[in-house]
Amino acid sequence: MAIHLSSRRTFLAGGMALAGVRRLPAATARLQDDLKLGVATYSFRKFTRAQMIDMVRQLGVIYLSVKDVHLPYNSTPKQLAAARKEFADAGLKVLSGGVIYFEEPGRIRSFFEYAKGAGMPMIIAGPTHQTLPMLEPMVKEFDIKVAIHNHGPGDRNFPTPQSALEAIKHMDERIGLCIDIGHTARAGIDILEAIRQAGPRLLDLHVKDLKDTSVKGEAVPVGEGVLPIAPMFKLLRQLNYQGGVMLEYEVDADNPLPGMQKSFAYMRGVLAGLRA
Repeated sequence: MAIHLSSRRTFLAGGMALAGVRRLPAATARLQDDLKLGVATYSFRKFTRAQMIDMVRQLGVIYLSVKDVHLPYNSTPKQLAAARKEFADAGLKVLSGGVIYFEEPGRIRSFFEYAKGAGMPMIIAGPTHQTLPMLEPMVKEFDIKVAIHNHGPGDRNFPTPQSALEAIKHMDERIGLCIDIGHTARAGIDILEAIRQAGPRLLDLHVKDLKDTSVKGEAVPVGEGVLPIAPMFKLLRQLNYQGGVMLEYEVDADNPLPGMQKSFAYMRGVLAGLRA
């Protein structure tokens, strides 16, 4: 299937005009972002939780998908509660946690207990074909959603959104997809078609951009690559998508903030163009 590509020149000027934005108040961020733009904290994997929180605030977003580097799985209930308070005090809202890899059946319950204690309404999940059916009883018991994250050509379990969608089609509706648009493109899948096919099963998005859509496509700041960001945002708005649009920035791990600022400036420029 052909990749749907698009030019971003239409929106670049408006987006880059916001490139210098720092520490936008949460209310301002909400007004600007009619999609729930947020951050997958894996983007700040080289930094402490306190440093991550400060940089997220500089980006002017309020939504988080928390990686375990910022909230370890072995945290005590007291530590989980303390982290929840840190996020809330900073004006941040945790939409999910993960990716959590469900590879060992014996650890499944502990991950749901962790998510509950951390106040995560959804787990971004990397299950195997063996463990996926074991998640449904936990979803029902804990009332925590599960969004399966596709990992592209090297993923032996769910390389594409469609492979995950087929596996969950008869499961509880709280089990859905976290479409990683970079991995989707690298697998040769049309991002827009994958979103349409997912429909109400689309619970979360990991957003990034690629220099090209080859199997080893290099990640770049959003707006500097070839992925169809503007058409995708237009489609999400048409579908009244209510989930997170989470920037997972995998470039410049030691200094990710400048590229992330560029990425959010571009995405906000796209949204401004769509509203015009």
